[in-house]
Amino acid sequence: MKDFLQTQRHGATLVMTLNRPERKNAFTRAMLREMKEQLSRAADDPEVRAVILTGAGGAFCAGGDVKAMNEGLNKTGTDEEQISVLRDLMEVSRLLHEMPKPTIAAIEGAAAGAGLSLALACDFRIASDTAKITTAFAKVGLSGDFGGTYFLTQILGTAMAKELYMFSPVISGKEAERIGLVNRAVDAGAAMKDAMEFADPLANGASRALGRMKANLNLAAGGATLAEVMNLEARNHVASTGTEDHKEAAAAFVEKRKPVFRGA
Repeated sequence: MKDFLQTQRHGATLVMTLNRPERKNAFTRAMLREMKEQLSRAADDPEVRAVILTGAGGAFCAGGDVKAMNEGLNKTGTDEEQISVLRDLMEVSRLLHEMPKPTIAAIEGAAAGAGLSLALACDFRIASDTAKITTAFAKVGLSGDFGGTYFLTQILGTAMAKELYMFSPVISGKEAERIGLVNRAVDAGAAMKDAMEFADPLANGASRALGRMKANLNLAAGGATLAEVMNLEARNHVASTGTEDHKEAAAAFVEKRKPVFRGA
């Protein structure tokens, strides 16, 4: 059976590739379950210090497989049972967003619907300037899933998120960079190369501190009060002082050399 989800380690960076190029990497339930398992494993693996999500064959991800969705119209089970299944599959977005290590989407070609939601769940997005990015849901009579409404509102604000959802325009990677939807727009075909370069200092950084920074920033972005954020900052800052990486940084400062972080 074809491996529809491929993983490969490059040093401390894990590259996860959606591998259904003939369907623009549209995902199935089986793919999402495997992805959830792989992301859970990566989140707990100290040897993995950064994760890149990408797609094979010149596309990122076209979202859910429309053919499979059509076949699912004659579904069995109650609405509540279907909601439970979908909610479980959507855990992949939570894992990308909350795992205590940097996550990066490398986007070539189409990033549409729930495929875009996965990219938005990542901490960073590197897109080719010719990428075709769209929420897509309004054009297929669906309201959206996989956390896209949450992430897009945080990234661009409510007004722009509503426009991109309700009109579902297709925008280029270059335009996505202009409005702040992606961190970098790069030459066509270069998204993965640039994502690897982007990931390198993160994968070789003070991983525990970076994970705690991510938790602080996520809490702040989620609408927490200043007091709540400062409480978490204080807790995480004190915890970070006991790490080997902090001790290495202090020693490197005294010795006037570049620190070598081990992620410990």
